[in-house]
Amino acid sequence: MWKLNQFIPDDDGEREESLLEEESDGICSLSPTQRLYAFAASLAAGLILMFVASKRDKLSASADHLAFVMLPLHLSHLSLIVFAKPIKFALLFTFGNVLAVGSTAFLIGPERQLGMMFDPVRIYATVIYIGCVVLALIFALLIHSKILTVFAIIFEICALIWYGLSYIPFARRMVSSLMIRLCDTEL
Repeated sequence: MWKLNQFIPDDDGEREESLLEEESDGICSLSPTQRLYAFAASLAAGLILMFVASKRDKLSASADHLAFVMLPLHLSHLSLIVFAKPIKFALLFTFGNVLAVGSTAFLIGPERQLGMMFDPVRIYATVIYIGCVVLALIFALLIHSKILTVFAIIFEICALIWYGLSYIPFARRMVSSLMIRLCDTEL
């Protein structure tokens, strides 16, 4: 977490440090602009892979120009893709996930990214997410089991959501209490 002292000018002058101007663990020698471009490219590539994973094959090629207008129709066919070709979906979706999550390493550096991922607050979410990614790839590439791949994809998506919620203060507690209230059978 950033300290308030970074934004308050000290005696040496009014020097403001931003997230990109800090040293990124000495590994990355990219300029702040190059790091922004690399972040944007990695995030875009990840999102494109996840979007391509959910596209129908040649049947929807004529409707590609209306993708945003037909988004609800497109999302309704997502379940067909997951169950019809789960191995293809798992590969593209998982690699897209890894690229999108890893894109922030360009902004803050890989060491700080790993430090934040394995922070005691979110270590369980990180380990479960990485485990689900590995399981999805094993089931898709080595075992070639469609049903296990589908389960791994579902767990991967849930783990990614839980991991993402770990970065929002009190979000996991709020979602947990909401789920308990929704799923509670006592009257």
